[in-house]
Amino acid sequence: MGARHRRARTTTALTGAVALVLLCAACGGDPSDPPADPTNVAASTTASLDPPSPDDRPTVDPPGPLDQPQAGDDILITSADTLPADLVKRIENIKVKGRAGVNAFEQFSLGQASEEDKVIDIAAVDPASFRRFTDQDAAFQDEWDRIANGEVALIDTLKSRIPLKDGYLGVPTEDGVQSIHVGAWATYQVGAIDALVNAGWGSRLGLPEGNALLLNTGTTSPEAVRTQIQKFAPDLSITMLDIVAQTGIDPDTFQNAVPIGPTAEAVGNYRYTPTGDGHVSPDPAWVKDHIVTETVPILGQVTCNRFMMPQLKAALAEVVKRHLEKYLYHYDGCYNPRFIAGTNTLSNHAFGLAIDLNAAENQRGTVGQMNREVVAIFKYWGFAWGGDWHYTDPMHFEVERIVNPG
Repeated sequence: MGARHRRARTTTALTGAVALVLLCAACGGDPSDPPADPTNVAASTTASLDPPSPDDRPTVDPPGPLDQPQAGDDILITSADTLPADLVKRIENIKVKGRAGVNAFEQFSLGQASEEDKVIDIAAVDPASFRRFTDQDAAFQDEWDRIANGEVALIDTLKSRIPLKDGYLGVPTEDGVQSIHVGAWATYQVGAIDALVNAGWGSRLGLPEGNALLLNTGTTSPEAVRTQIQKFAPDLSITMLDIVAQTGIDPDTFQNAVPIGPTAEAVGNYRYTPTGDGHVSPDPAWVKDHIVTETVPILGQVTCNRFMMPQLKAALAEVVKRHLEKYLYHYDGCYNPRFIAGTNTLSNHAFGLAIDLNAAENQRGTVGQMNREVVAIFKYWGFAWGGDWHYTDPMHFEVERIVNPG
């Protein structure tokens, strides 16, 4: 087997609070009743992310010192749903030229949470067994103790990319925003995983149980193992992690986005392949089922996710009713299957759940010139506004919760 190319892995335990940045969450109210006065339009309120007490957060038994042999991370398999036990057993027993193809494996839960037009990959794992697949991190006892104690370990590239409040990560779920204390920053995670929590967080966050499988192939070629898996399970997403370590993504196989939170139904099972130019090519069946072109007030024809259309039309109709349509004079796109520029992180535009308006006067990193009454109307109808973010994007509105106008 050829030499592996991996980034160095180091982890730093937190000894104090991290950057304090405000996190916005969905507001209450009945969206079927439009406000009577534009000065009283209900905007999304800022969530009070009260830290859970130590007794409230899910914990698991401390992992203790590492007492198992370390195993490299060669292949990551993901599915939208729980991997059946018989399929996992079949993968475990793969033979390549009469030899065992799988040296070690770990089943865990994996999903994506949307945060400020970014999709964050969150894994719920058993810290006692998952740690042995993480090279140098495996011996960093404090990180795994903190994960077991209900904290989250984040990749350090997120420090400037996502908002935290008082050292807590807010994860939108169907039951509201869950706040998880950041216990460690890591310079490397397995594959594209951004955050590690213990298995107790899995059900609370709405992650599919056991939908991911991590393989170490020992002295057997990972490519040979992948070929075997594809023969009997062609629909699985299989990512070669030695390629990910070099390029950030495997260009030779489709990927699965497994969303959690209020917009999960609108995304569904999002399968895609990267095209190599910063864009992705979603499964045509997904596009046919989710993406539509319709005529909406003010903007005319737009192409977006069908789940978003009712509340987009309602928001724009309210803008017209308030005689504010002059403030929305340019449509700059909605459905655009792509990564965030310069990253391998999906944008909400890839799902057709975000729309850009008046881009020329509302560039990223600026206050912009978006009319605040228009902003308030969009918030009322279930949209988050990029102008509220820690790195502003005032042209951008994205679905924060699904609203059925009725």
